[in-house]
Amino acid sequence: MSSETISQSISIVHPVSLSHGKNAEVWDTDGKRYIDFVGGIGVLNLGHCHPHVVEAIREQATRLTHYAFNAAPHAPYIELMKRLTAFVPVDYPISGMLTNSGAEAAENALKIVRGATGRTAVIAFDGGFHGRTLATLNLNGKVAPYKQKIGVLPGPVYHLPYPSKDNGVTCAEALQAMERLFSVEIDVNDVACFIVEPVQGEAGFLALDIPFAQALRQFCDDKGIVLIIDEIQSGFGRTGQRFAFSRLGIEPDLILLGKSIAGGVPLGAVVGRKALLDNLPKGGLGGTYSGNPIACAAALATLEEMTDTHLHAWGTQQEETIVSRYESWRRRGLTPFLGRLTGVGAMRGIELAHADGTPAAAQLTQLLALARDAGLLLMPSGKSRHIIRLLAPLTTEPAVLEEGLDILEACLAKLS
Repeated sequence: MSSETISQSISIVHPVSLSHGKNAEVWDTDGKRYIDFVGGIGVLNLGHCHPHVVEAIREQATRLTHYAFNAAPHAPYIELMKRLTAFVPVDYPISGMLTNSGAEAAENALKIVRGATGRTAVIAFDGGFHGRTLATLNLNGKVAPYKQKIGVLPGPVYHLPYPSKDNGVTCAEALQAMERLFSVEIDVNDVACFIVEPVQGEAGFLALDIPFAQALRQFCDDKGIVLIIDEIQSGFGRTGQRFAFSRLGIEPDLILLGKSIAGGVPLGAVVGRKALLDNLPKGGLGGTYSGNPIACAAALATLEEMTDTHLHAWGTQQEETIVSRYESWRRRGLTPFLGRLTGVGAMRGIELAHADGTPAAAQLTQLLALARDAGLLLMPSGKSRHIIRLLAPLTTEPAVLEEGLDILEACLAKLS
C-alpha cells in the first residue's frame, strides 16, 4: 500500500485498508474478515467498538467535545483522575496529569523528575521502547530504525542490560553492569531516574526479573533516584492484573500509562507520588488536548469494565489457551522454527528461531503474509523482528481465539 500524501517514513506491517471492527474481528474495505491479534498494538484490550465505550463517546459528544483543562476545568477530566488514581494499586498519596499519548507521558515524566531532583541523567534498558518523540528516542534501547539519521539526542541517557528469563540475562549480570556504569561512566549522584518496562513490548514480551526489580527499588531508595515504570503496553489487564508492576513486589514513584486506557481513543497519563507531580511551577504541566472530554469519557467507561474479576478471568482464560496450544505445538514438532514462549499472563510472544538459536526473521516475515492471507493479523517484535507479539483483545470470544490459533498453527506448519 502506498500513497503520495502519506510519509514513506511510516512503516506498514499489513498492506490492507481496514473498514470496521467488532471485538477481536476486523474487516477491510474489500469485505475480507480478519481475526485481530494486533489489537492496535495493545490499545484494544476491550476490543474494537466495545458497546459501553462507544455509548460513552456518543453521549459525551453531545455535551462537550473539547475544552483545554488548563483554561477551564471540565467534569470528565476531574472524575477520571479520581477513578484512575484509585485504580492504581499503590499505598502512597497519588496524583497525576493526562496526556495525549504514552510518549507524551514519558516526556512529562522526564520534566517532573528533573524538577524534583535537580538532576538530568536517565538510566534506561537495552531493548526498551518508550516512544518516537525526540526525548523518548534516546530512552529506547535500540538504534534501528528509531535513532537513525537523527543526530545528537537529548540526554544524558545510559543503558543497562535488561534481566529476564526470556532473554537469558541474569539479575547478577544486570547488577554487575550497573556497578560498572557508576564506577566508569557516571556519578550516581547525577542520576535523576531509572525508567523500565515491567514487560518489554517492542523487544518481544520479555518479563523483568523479580529479584532485580526489588534490588533496583532498594537502590533508588538509597540514592534518592526516581523509579519510573512504563506500563503503557503492559497495563490495564494485559498480564491478568491491573498493572504488571504488582507481580514484581514493588511500588514505582511514577507510572506511565497509555494504549488501552481509553478503549481506542488517544489518551495517556503520568501518575505517581503527589510530591513529585506537584513540584513544577504552575503552568509547567498541561496541554491543549491533554485530557480531552471525549477521551476521558471513553476512559471512564473502560475502567468500569476493568474490574479485578474481569481482568483475572480474561487474562487466565487467554493465558491458559495460548500456553496449552504452544505446548502442544512443541510436543508435536509442528515446525523446526518454534522457539521460546515469552512473557506473562496474556502478554505473550512466540519466538521463531533456527536450530542453533539464531533468530528466524525471514520465517516471521513469511508467517505474517501467510497468516494475513488466511485471515489473521499478527504483529512482529524483537530486536531481529523474530517474535510474534500476541495482543488479541482480552475480551476475545473463546471460539474466535481458538480460530485464530488454528490459523496460526496451520501457517506455522507451512514455514520453510
